[in-house]
Amino acid sequence: MNVDQLAQVLQSDVDFMDNVTRWETIPARPAQTAPFPEGVDDRLKPVLAKRGIHQLYTHQAHAVKEVLAGRDVVVVTPTASGKTMCYNLPVLSAILENPDARALYLFPTKALSADQVSELYELIEAMGVDVKTYTYDGDTPAAARRAVRQAGHIVVTNPDMLHSGILPHHTKWVKLFENLKYIVIDEIHTYRGVFGSNLANVLRRLLRLCDFYGSKPQFILCSATIANPVELAEMLIGRPVTLVDDNGAQMGQRHFVFYNPPVVNRQLGIRKSAVTEARAIAGILLKNGIQAITFARARVTVEVLTRYLKDMVRDPLGNAGRVRGYRGGYLPTQRREIERGLRAGQIDAVVSTNALELGIDIGALDACVLCGYPGTIASAWQQAGRAGRRKSTSIVFFVASSAAIDQFIVNHPDYFLRKSPENALLNPDNLYVLMSHFKCAAFELPFNDGEGFGSAPAPDTLLDYLTEENILRHVDGRYHWMAEDFPASEISLRSAAAENFVIVDITDAARHQVIGEMDRFTVPMLLHENAIYMQEGQQYQVEKLDFDACKAFVRQVDVGYYTDADLNVNLAPLDIEEEKTENGVTLAFGEVRVLTLVTMFKKMRFDTHETLGWGKVQLPDTEMHTEAVWWTLPDELTERLASDALKNGMLGVANLLRIVAPLYLMCAPQDIAVRYEVKSPMTDKPTVILYDNCPGGVGLSRKAHGMNRLLLEKCLDIVTHCNCEYGCPSCAGPVGEIGTDGKETAKEILRDLLVRLESF
Repeated sequence: MNVDQLAQVLQSDVDFMDNVTRWETIPARPAQTAPFPEGVDDRLKPVLAKRGIHQLYTHQAHAVKEVLAGRDVVVVTPTASGKTMCYNLPVLSAILENPDARALYLFPTKALSADQVSELYELIEAMGVDVKTYTYDGDTPAAARRAVRQAGHIVVTNPDMLHSGILPHHTKWVKLFENLKYIVIDEIHTYRGVFGSNLANVLRRLLRLCDFYGSKPQFILCSATIANPVELAEMLIGRPVTLVDDNGAQMGQRHFVFYNPPVVNRQLGIRKSAVTEARAIAGILLKNGIQAITFARARVTVEVLTRYLKDMVRDPLGNAGRVRGYRGGYLPTQRREIERGLRAGQIDAVVSTNALELGIDIGALDACVLCGYPGTIASAWQQAGRAGRRKSTSIVFFVASSAAIDQFIVNHPDYFLRKSPENALLNPDNLYVLMSHFKCAAFELPFNDGEGFGSAPAPDTLLDYLTEENILRHVDGRYHWMAEDFPASEISLRSAAAENFVIVDITDAARHQVIGEMDRFTVPMLLHENAIYMQEGQQYQVEKLDFDACKAFVRQVDVGYYTDADLNVNLAPLDIEEEKTENGVTLAFGEVRVLTLVTMFKKMRFDTHETLGWGKVQLPDTEMHTEAVWWTLPDELTERLASDALKNGMLGVANLLRIVAPLYLMCAPQDIAVRYEVKSPMTDKPTVILYDNCPGGVGLSRKAHGMNRLLLEKCLDIVTHCNCEYGCPSCAGPVGEIGTDGKETAKEILRDLLVRLESF
């Protein structure tokens, strides 16, 4: 059975369609092409012609033309639209014209780096030219590293290796830095929040070294569809960019099915397991011989689904190689073998974490199952784009869980299907991040008096501070590094604070293993003693938290509950940047101090979320300076509400903002925090506060301030259209939390705010 036949069968199945909230058919689209621009080396054209490429897609031709004209470019087109050609053609043309020219490719993952290098090899070998392309990452053998530094025309790496393995050792990379012509950064939508803020500063360091060695590289950036690609690209590289988004790639017909599992407990808003329903759909695809990929969010879910699908296809000898799992933790050789099997059509079904989300070539799959919402629309489209890569008809199933964000998406498919409203945000000038990279830059090259650091504010102030701390020494108009330590080794690109806690698995007494790290501001909530810490679906109990040594020791367990710490938070304004009061409502944005203290934790049962018990926590308080936006409620509204109703309604509004804000700010739910205070010490009024859950902030609450009406409108939309009677986890919160009046009061508060904010 092919995809078209399966679609007809499912559409006539009443039981299946009862759970479908939208069946969207996206029509096929023919290719739009253009000739090769002038400047593309003639040796490339016959090689591409042998592959059936006689012309370029319009966006490829446009991008190559802009690059060859000397402009920095950001290319924004869907998965499988041939973005690789947008940078490989100008890069290879430049190296063929001038063998001394060099290019640096940055990819977010090792797997993507390896895949891109293999594609480049094929092109280079087919031309029979001497263009050396090397991957330089943690897996590169020491013996090969010298060859990469001396002879590599194209060096393929990742941000972490650039930060700690290349820039601090730039004297060994003179050939690269003196002749660097192009810097290619792929999948830039993944560089947001703290990670993106760190990368922007890594690029400031890179450009500073290029300037020292006399090169002026161009940037070629590529992204999945987001709302603000130009803003993101310009914040990353600190320069204006030209947008290329006229996608000319051919696309086959695609069915997109939004599937909401049936409700099993209407009062609590709990539905049948998304894993069970995804397993059933993946089983239908497998039985009908439709090659498919299933994405799951946790490693343990990947293994459960893989086991079930393997059991469906085992032969009499027990072999089930037609079904494979794919996730981090597998050996690289095993992952490459699975990728080859998919390309060759030897594997019918693969179950993966987001490890296969990015542009690794896995051939032509016909179907995709998303088991739960991946977190952003960009990621969801990337995963959906793994099906139908060879222009045939494809089908994608989004199977929603009971989680609030999943329920929003499945009940608002237009939000998902239309142009992405997500904004990828970062803040390169976050003081914590900036100071860390300022140290790295000073270590790499002395600062001259009056020298800047990209567009960073007040570099002289930072230099003077580091001098006072005896980290730099000011001699003859230059600031020299004088500390003994190696600054890059202490900085993780994934967090803002340098003082991360290491998580050590002590399950095996003979072999303690580091399994992760966490920033110190999150540790009291998630790593206090007796907490249940979860990583990739595996549960661990925290046996000991050594606050002074920054280590948490955990042991694997399998229990039917999770822990939720009771956090006492005290907020105080430090600097109010914007404040406006009209119609009795105050909307403000500024810097705040967040003082947190964890005093106790609750044990919560999975699914029902009921409390099973509690325990005490004894930890020091933590202080964080960050950015926040806040709304005060008008006196007229609060005076007509009973105190309990006001409290329950404000809690409902806070819960709704926790659902909506991550969707529109393109961040993980834990990247922001939302609090309500019935009488806030900040304002002396009932106040709802949203703040960046990261030292210094990364621009999330600033963006929320700019789109405050949109956020409140979407909150009202969710709570109004939810079918529950008094509240559920998918809207204002469960009844046990907000009471029977919380949902209606939340609606009343939101309506009142929106009317009063009309004139803002």
